[in-house]
Amino acid sequence: MNNGVNGVALTVFIIFFLAVTVMGFLAARWRRPANESLDEWGLGGRSFGTWITWFLLGGDLYTAYTFVAVPAAIYAAGAAGFFAVPYTILVYPLIFTFLPRLWSVSHKHGYVTTSDFVRGRFGSKGLSLAVAVTGILATMPYIALQLVGIQAVLDVMGVGGGEGTNWFVKDLPLLIAFGVLAAYTYSSGLRAPALIAFVKDTLIYIVIAVAIIYIPIKLGGFEHIFASASDKFDAANKAAGKPVAGLAPGSSGTWTYATLALGSALALFMYPHSITATLSSKSRNVIRRNTTILPLYSLMLGLLALLGFMAIAAGVKVQNGQLAIPQLFEDMFPDWFAGVAFAAIGIGALVPAAIMSIAAANLFTRNIYKDFLKPDATPEQETKVSKLVSLLVKVGALAFVLTMDKTVAINFQLLGGIWILQTFPALVGGLFTRWFHRWALLVGWAVGMVYGTVAAWNVESATQKHFGGSSAKIPAIGQIGYIGMTAIVLNVIVTVVLTFILRAAKAPDGVDETSPGDYTADAGDKGVKVELPTVGASGH
Repeated sequence: MNNGVNGVALTVFIIFFLAVTVMGFLAARWRRPANESLDEWGLGGRSFGTWITWFLLGGDLYTAYTFVAVPAAIYAAGAAGFFAVPYTILVYPLIFTFLPRLWSVSHKHGYVTTSDFVRGRFGSKGLSLAVAVTGILATMPYIALQLVGIQAVLDVMGVGGGEGTNWFVKDLPLLIAFGVLAAYTYSSGLRAPALIAFVKDTLIYIVIAVAIIYIPIKLGGFEHIFASASDKFDAANKAAGKPVAGLAPGSSGTWTYATLALGSALALFMYPHSITATLSSKSRNVIRRNTTILPLYSLMLGLLALLGFMAIAAGVKVQNGQLAIPQLFEDMFPDWFAGVAFAAIGIGALVPAAIMSIAAANLFTRNIYKDFLKPDATPEQETKVSKLVSLLVKVGALAFVLTMDKTVAINFQLLGGIWILQTFPALVGGLFTRWFHRWALLVGWAVGMVYGTVAAWNVESATQKHFGGSSAKIPAIGQIGYIGMTAIVLNVIVTVVLTFILRAAKAPDGVDETSPGDYTADAGDKGVKVELPTVGASGH
C-alpha cells in the first residue's frame, strides 16, 4: 500500500474531477426546458437519442462498484466471480422483449416510474406502493457502494491519512465529492449524468484497453498470470482440505453460479435507475437499438474481470479485497496514468450515484407523495419534492458508508438484489397479460420479500453472523443456490395459485387505464392520456 499521498496521481484525478463537475453544472443549460417538470428534471425531457442513451445506460449499469468488485471477486474466488459476464449477456435478449413495450406505454400515459405503470395497469395503489418501496430500499445500498468505490480510490492514493486520523479529516475528500455530486444533480437533474457519462465511459475503455495490454507485458504474459492464479487457488483449496480445482469452481458451485447469473439478469432492469435511463430515450427504436449494442459493455466487463488474476500475479496483498484493483493500478502504472485510472473509477461512481438518487426520488414523489400525501400536486411541486428527496437519499447513503462496515454495505446491496427481483411478476407480467390478480401479485411479492430476507438473514460468513451472503440451500433440491431465484419461484407459485382462487371467487379487479395499442405506440403516437375502464381478466 502507498504510505503517502501520490501527488501526481492525485493531481490528475482532481483535474478530471473538476472537469466533470463543470460539465455537471453546465448540463443545466443543455437543452434547457421551457418549463420545470419531473419529465424534464428526472427524465431529461424524454429526448435522448441512441448514443446518449447508450452512454447513459452504460454509465448507469457498469458502475464504479463494477469496476472494483468484479475483478475483486475474481481476485478472491477465482473463475466463480465471472458470473457477472454471462448475466450481462443474458439480460439483453430478455430486455429486448419487454423494454420497448414499457417505453411505449409509459410514453403514452406519461409514466415516470415502474410503479406508475403498475398502478395504471392493475388499478392498485397498494401494489404500486409495494413496488416503489422495494425500489427505494434496493437502491439505497447501491448508491452507498458507489461512494465505497470513491473511498477505495482515495485510500490507495493516500488521501485522508491513516486509520488513526481524525474522522473529519479522513472523510473530508469523500464529503467534498458527495457535496459536488449533490449540487449538480439538484441543479441539472438527469442531464448531468447523461453528459458526464461520455467522459466516464471513454476513460474506462481507455484504461481497460491499456491495462489488458500493458500489465500482462510487465508481468510476463497471460500464461504466467493464469499459472500464478491457479497456484494460489490450488494452495488455498489444499490448505482447506477441499478438492484441488484450480481457477474453476467445483461441481458443488454449479447451482450457485447458474442461479446467481440468471437471477442477476432478471433483476438488473427491475432497478429504478435502469428504468429511469430507459424512459429518458426519445423513441421506441432507440431502446431496441440499445439492446443490440449494449453487449459491447459485456466485452469490456470480461476484460475488466481479468484484472483480478493480474492482481494475484502482481503480488497485490490487501486486507480489503475492494482495494485490490486500485492497488494494482497504483503498483503497475506510471503515476500519471494511475491518476487517469483512478479518475475513471471515481467518475464511474458519480454517474450511477446521480441516476440512482434521481430514480429513488422519482419513486417517492410520484408513488408516495403524490399518490398518498398530495394528489393535487402540480408539476412544479413534484419537481421540487423530487430534488429535495434526491438530496436526502444521498445523505442516507453517505451516512451508511461513514457509519457502517463496508462489508455490511456490500451484503445489503446483495439483499437489495433479492428484493428488487420480487417486482418482476408485477412489472414484466403486467406488460404482457393482466391475468394475474392485483391481490395475488401483492401477496406473492410479500412472500418473496419475507422468504428472501429471512433466508439472507440466516446466512453466516467468516466475519458476519447474519446477511453473510446471498446463497443458501434451495428447498426440495438441496443444492446451494441464489436466494433471489428461490424467492421469486415462491413468489410466482403463490401469485398463480391465488390468481386462480381469486378469479374463481370473482374478486374485484382494478381499473386498467391502458389499451392494447399503448404497448406498441411510438413517439409520434402520444396523443392524449385516457383512462379505459377495462375490468376483468382480459390481457393485452
